[in-house]
Amino acid sequence: MEGMTIIAVIGGGQIGEALVSGLVAADVNPQNIRVTNRREERGAELEERYGVVTMTDNAQAVDGADVVFLCVKPKMILDVLAEIATTVDNNSVSTVVVSMAAGINLASMEEKVSAGMPIVRVMPNTPMLVRKGMCTVTGGRFVDAEQLELVQELLTSVGDVMVVEESDLDAVTALSGSSPAYLFLVTEALIDAGVSLGLTRAAAKQLAVSAFDGAGTMLKETGREPSDLRAGVSSPAGTTVAALRELEESGIRGAFFRAAQACADRSAEMGRN
Repeated sequence: MEGMTIIAVIGGGQIGEALVSGLVAADVNPQNIRVTNRREERGAELEERYGVVTMTDNAQAVDGADVVFLCVKPKMILDVLAEIATTVDNNSVSTVVVSMAAGINLASMEEKVSAGMPIVRVMPNTPMLVRKGMCTVTGGRFVDAEQLELVQELLTSVGDVMVVEESDLDAVTALSGSSPAYLFLVTEALIDAGVSLGLTRAAAKQLAVSAFDGAGTMLKETGREPSDLRAGVSSPAGTTVAALRELEESGIRGAFFRAAQACADRSAEMGRN
């Protein structure tokens, strides 16, 4: 990791803090990380926890920064860009600005600032809070290969990173941005089913959560096809296939197709507004 890279994180909320925590764990010098918050108490908390430099002034934070991560709500992104644009333009380094907000496209961000500003659009997901995130990265018109690589490198501190086209982002939202919620819902349903079978809620939760965690690790670490792994659990005329048949008859695949479509459609609609 570049020793002297100066990083500004605008907004030290959940996503901002997750990023800071990952960067510090990946041995970025906390004194090279500046985090802004509107509330000074929150700044003091982050300073104490990670040793980072905290500020309340966004323009001051981006002064001389190599990378600026915008970790604010989507509706605030364009205002914050307007607020920092002049400082970024006057920096002696070529500052790359990274938006972590859903729905705000590169064109509308590039329009808000003077021509030539390198802007990267990232779609994160909440497992980055436990460094198991899936972040996708899309470079704007003025981003060079080195800047894109630096952003990717910094984001690997909170999980996996993949470069995607902006036209794929509605699908990406359905597959990684929103999908942790689908898996939480399935886990929740399984726990309720366990309670209905007579287990205590605590026992049902431990069994279901541990099974999901283990299954996810198997998928990731073996690299095998989900269908192979499923076949490996399904002995002839056994208990697993009895359950799988019920799920298939309930139309679980179709439900996921429709859910992903609804998510992508909503994402497109939000992008248009």
